[in-house]
Amino acid sequence: MLSWDEFDKDDGADIGGAKPAASVIDMSLEKLDKDGSAAAHAARAANPSDSAEVARAKAALDALDVAEGLAELEGAAARVAVDEKRMINCRADLNQLVPFKYDWAWQKYLDGCANHWMPQEVNMTADIALWKSNDGLSEDERRIVMRNLGFFSTADSLVANNLVLAVYRLITNPECRQYILRQAFEEAIHTHAYQYCIESLAMDEGAIFNMYHEIPSVAKKAAWGLKYTRSISDPTFNTGTVETDKELLRNLIAYYCVLEGIFFYCGFTQILSMGRRNKMTGVAEQFQYILRDESMHLNFGIDVINQIKIENPHLWDAELKDEATQMILQGTQLEIEYARDTMPRGVLGMNAATMEDYLKFIANRRLSQIGLKEEYPGTNNPFPWMSEIMDLKKEKNFFETRVIEYQTGGALSWD
Repeated sequence: MLSWDEFDKDDGADIGGAKPAASVIDMSLEKLDKDGSAAAHAARAANPSDSAEVARAKAALDALDVAEGLAELEGAAARVAVDEKRMINCRADLNQLVPFKYDWAWQKYLDGCANHWMPQEVNMTADIALWKSNDGLSEDERRIVMRNLGFFSTADSLVANNLVLAVYRLITNPECRQYILRQAFEEAIHTHAYQYCIESLAMDEGAIFNMYHEIPSVAKKAAWGLKYTRSISDPTFNTGTVETDKELLRNLIAYYCVLEGIFFYCGFTQILSMGRRNKMTGVAEQFQYILRDESMHLNFGIDVINQIKIENPHLWDAELKDEATQMILQGTQLEIEYARDTMPRGVLGMNAATMEDYLKFIANRRLSQIGLKEEYPGTNNPFPWMSEIMDLKKEKNFFETRVIEYQTGGALSWD
């Protein structure tokens, strides 16, 4: 029987014999490099035992032009210095993760990984019973649940598509790309969570998933976001000019500041308000986790937008500032209309008027976060408990029934 010690034996040595003298074994790196290269070359040589297909594969690799492949790696001829890294239009090698230039981006990636969760970890038994009961929920409450699952089940897919098909390719900083990959995975988890809720409650899946086609207040929000994706999701689109750089910046503002930063807030507030009243607590718990993830996405996006502005101040001219302001105000108006559609009368301790105040408060935050003037002066937050829910350092789940600050799926801590 082999022992682990025998794996240290040189291939040419007799396992049962005497060990060669140390002077015979030259372990210098130079010799190892030379021997390794020779061994790799020998492995390519034709062998009588090779099948015709194996011989073809070796011959094809003999013709491989290594220089041609490396030319596709931007800046691959040199190691990357921190000062060479940029958020967009960077020519340094995108595959060299370190040294970091934006430590905040790497920290956000680590924070995202630490807060991993999966929908199936949430118990939906009470929600199913409540949903099936005849008098458990009012028609207003049922409308809110269905409308929000209809919007969110598609909205996170739109965000993921934008990240994967456009933003990842155009952001030229590897630590930011690392976070974008994590965000894209979280968007998949969110879409999974909505599907899990819809399936658990035995809803009409076709009706729910097609609301972004069929319900005007939902369709308008989806259409608004999609128009900012069309150009940059074209595989031939590239940054590098003032106009294309501005187009990417518009997209980032649309998706981070509006789609994730405004469009999500009415629905989150409504569902989490149900959870506060001990209704649909499983759905509410998942929305709480999603909101915490989205808060991190938003903060990352704001940092990216502001970093692009710092590195490219010529982009942030009066015209783009005006456009950005209008984008946020348009998004706020669409979300106000969505609020009125989802709750035409008071429910869950709120009404469309208080929700409008909240959305204006959120809009002011988004404007100021990217250096723009607030457009709704004197607006206050009518739902301060929402700020508590978004606090990732809270020691206890808001509903005080389940997770005490989720970490990884296998390490959830329960009351």
